[in-house]
Amino acid sequence: MKKTERINTLMRFMNNRGHFTVAEVMAEFQISRSTAVRDIREIERLGLPLVAEVGRDGGYSVLHNAMLPAIRFTDDEIKALFISFMASRNQQLPFLKSRQSLAEKIMGLLSESQQDDLLMLNETLLFQGTNPHNPDLLELSDIPDPLLEQLIQSLLQNRYLSLNRTDLPDLDIYLKSLYKDNQTWWLACIDLADFQTKAIPFSTVANVEILKNAETYQTKKVLHKARQQRQQNTVLHLGSKAIAQYHKYHPFEMKLAYLDPYQMTGEIRCWLAFEADEQLEETVNWLRFLGKELSIIQAPERLLKALTNEKECGNK
Repeated sequence: MKKTERINTLMRFMNNRGHFTVAEVMAEFQISRSTAVRDIREIERLGLPLVAEVGRDGGYSVLHNAMLPAIRFTDDEIKALFISFMASRNQQLPFLKSRQSLAEKIMGLLSESQQDDLLMLNETLLFQGTNPHNPDLLELSDIPDPLLEQLIQSLLQNRYLSLNRTDLPDLDIYLKSLYKDNQTWWLACIDLADFQTKAIPFSTVANVEILKNAETYQTKKVLHKARQQRQQNTVLHLGSKAIAQYHKYHPFEMKLAYLDPYQMTGEIRCWLAFEADEQLEETVNWLRFLGKELSIIQAPERLLKALTNEKECGNK
C-alpha cells in the first residue's frame, strides 16, 4: 500500500475507532513501530485532533465532534464516483432518497471545468433505466421500500431477526445475506425453528424486528446445525449448453459439480422449498432458461407439477 493511500485509510481507521494504540495500527497495516508513529504524527499535522494517553494501556483518542480533513479526489476518481452514481439510477436501492442533494454535494466539490465534464458524461452515458429524452441526474427520483431500509438498519445491529409476514407464518431467523436477483430482494437465512437454510422473498415481509432473545444464540452453533440439517430434494443433470446457461445466471447457493474431466456434463444437488408463488415461478423460469440439455432427476412434487402445467399450457 502506497504511503498516501495508507495515510487516508489510517485517518478513517482513527476516526472510526475513536481510541487506538500504536500496536493496533502496526497490526492493522502491517507496518513497523517507527512507521506507525511517523504516520500518526503526520496525521496530527494534517489537522486531525488527537489526544495522547500515557500509561501501560495508553494510546490515542480522537477528540469528540472532530471531523476528518477534506479528502481530495483526482479527476478520474470523481468520474468513477459520478458514473457509479449514475449507473445506480432506478434500481430502488436503499438510502438513496436524497439523490438530488447527493448529486449537488458531489458537484459542489468540483471546479467549473470538472462540473462541465460530468454534465457531458450525464448527457452521453445512458444506463439501463435512463430516459433518453431526459437523462438529467438531478430530476430522477428513486425511492426504495422504506421497510428495506428498516431491515438493513436492524441487521447492522444484529443478524438475529424476527419477521412478520403477510399471509405466511412468522419466522425467527439468522440472516446470512440480503441480495437482489432479477429486480427482487431475497433474504438468505437460517430458520431458527428447524435450522434449515432458506431464501425468503422480501416482498412477503410485513415487519422486521431484532429478535428479543438474540443473545441466547451462538452463531457458530447455529451455522453448524444448519450444515447438519442441509438436505437434498433436487438433483439436476446438465449438458454443455445447460452448463453455459448456468454460468450466465444461477440462483443463490446452487453449486454445480462437474461429472467428467472435460466439464461437459454437470450435476446440481440442492434443497428447494417454496413458501411463496413468486419463488416457485422464479425457479420454473430458471429451469426453462437452462434449456433442453437439462435433465431433472429428482425435484419436489410442487415444482414438477408447475413444470407439467406449464408444458401443457405451452402445447395448447
